[in-house]
Amino acid sequence: MLRTAAFSLALVFIATQFASAQEDVTTVAGRPVYKGREIAQTMHYNGAPWLIRESRQREEDCQKMLENLGVKPGMTICDMGCGNGFYSLKLAEMVGKDGKILAVDIQPEMLRLLKARAEEKGIENIELVLGDIDNPKLPEGKIDLILCVDVYHEFSHPVEMLAAMRKSLKPDGKIALLEFRMEDPNVPIKLLHKMSKKQMLLEYEANGFQLARQFDGLPWQHMMFFEKAEAKPEN
Repeated sequence: MLRTAAFSLALVFIATQFASAQEDVTTVAGRPVYKGREIAQTMHYNGAPWLIRESRQREEDCQKMLENLGVKPGMTICDMGCGNGFYSLKLAEMVGKDGKILAVDIQPEMLRLLKARAEEKGIENIELVLGDIDNPKLPEGKIDLILCVDVYHEFSHPVEMLAAMRKSLKPDGKIALLEFRMEDPNVPIKLLHKMSKKQMLLEYEANGFQLARQFDGLPWQHMMFFEKAEAKPEN
């Protein structure tokens, strides 16, 4: 009973932390709903400390995610919705000096935070990209992997963003999509910031992608890899 109570209190604490990070949000003019899913608002940069919280590794097993991402030295990877660079910095080390990380965010304040952290660590292979709400401003046909960690559900223009992301991928390029599991009530995240596998497949298949593979070994998140499909997108 004591262990159960302690676990419940921990979940409440985590949910409160996330709710606090969501108090100040950026409102944009976009679709309120896509494919039956209400689109969440974008986390404001004031919530950036939540992205680098001490408990994140324990809660999400970030190391296991990176080990199953398929990163190789020399790759060009986009960290979509990079925030203050929690994953950008790690990926920059993984791809090495011959690789590159394109860190995309729509908030210049997030990019400034990332820049400061990269400079502090002496990391020089990260290119900061200030995207628009409907355009990530990526080069066409140059990206090996686009990493979207708990950010796609906040895209106010999912169709436009997925079209641009699709164009940016190399022929064998992939999108690694991570979202908190809607199917699991024990994941202490607001419903608007969760997605089911069914919904993820629905939206990506409608925009010219097909499932390449998936990894189900993370504590809280789905991890699904999408590649370009031959079929014509059906938005």
